[in-house]
Amino acid sequence: MTPACESLLDRGLAALDIAVDSTQRQRLLALLALLHKWNRAYNLTAVRDPEAMVSRHLLDSASAAASVHGPTLLDVGAGPGFPGLVLAILDPSLTVTLLDSNGKKVRFQRQAVMELGLDNVHCAQTRVEAFEGTFDQIISRAFASLGDFVTLTRPLLSAGGEWLAMKGALDTQERDGLPADVRIRQQRTLEVPGLDGAERQLLTLATAAA
Repeated sequence: MTPACESLLDRGLAALDIAVDSTQRQRLLALLALLHKWNRAYNLTAVRDPEAMVSRHLLDSASAAASVHGPTLLDVGAGPGFPGLVLAILDPSLTVTLLDSNGKKVRFQRQAVMELGLDNVHCAQTRVEAFEGTFDQIISRAFASLGDFVTLTRPLLSAGGEWLAMKGALDTQERDGLPADVRIRQQRTLEVPGLDGAERQLLTLATAAA
């Protein structure tokens, strides 16, 4: 990756108050390089410029890290693996499962896991309705409306678990679409370096009993 990308990553992580060791930094840069390489052939993301990928994929994913504690995390609609791959790199103690139905994107996930040596990441290619398992936290990045996200993944959430929804602007109608027994535990504005002017937020949701 270019020195400009490395500088953007370093400055962005510092702005997010995230400290990484040399292995984590190298893995993030290797993930960026792999995404850029594959994207030219497989159109994994509409973001073409590597510097834009730093902000829109690496740092945007990293901005959720403060709310992620797992120890098991499901990334639903993970696409090529964001935010799950980044979160797994930042916290090796997490056990992360990436779930997506798109074959080429899951192939990229698996290649990234292999090349980066991410023993704490599992990849699954299926629809969420057909997936089985339970997780302490379930995260999504623009996977669906809040109501659909919660309803589709509810069977996969452990007792006392949390949903983490990374969103842009959130209107009242979407908020009102949540099931009656699900509440927003926290709504945190995400200040993503390099995404100036873009509204980003992280909603932590749980059932009323949790």
